[in-house]
Amino acid sequence: MIKILYKPLGLLFGALAGVAAGALFRRLWAVLGHEDDAPSPTDPEQTWKEVLTAAALHGAVFALVKAAVDRGGAAATHRLTGTWPA
Repeated sequence: MIKILYKPLGLLFGALAGVAAGALFRRLWAVLGHEDDAPSPTDPEQTWKEVLTAAALHGAVFALVKAAVDRGGAAATHRLTGTWPA
């Protein structure tokens, strides 16, 4: 029963986490002194270093936010129900 309720909420929170991660990445990119938008991998005017740095930061931010949301959701479910969702 808990899995049935946990899955849809997990999907919803995952989508919201994606939006939050995108905003956090854009903010970090700007704070690091780059342009407003991260470079596209196919932009011929960007260097390999710039493109790969943006991709690595983007991936790290998304992974961090996803792990935090997943772990927080599981912990909240455990607190509310006494069962850790699997």
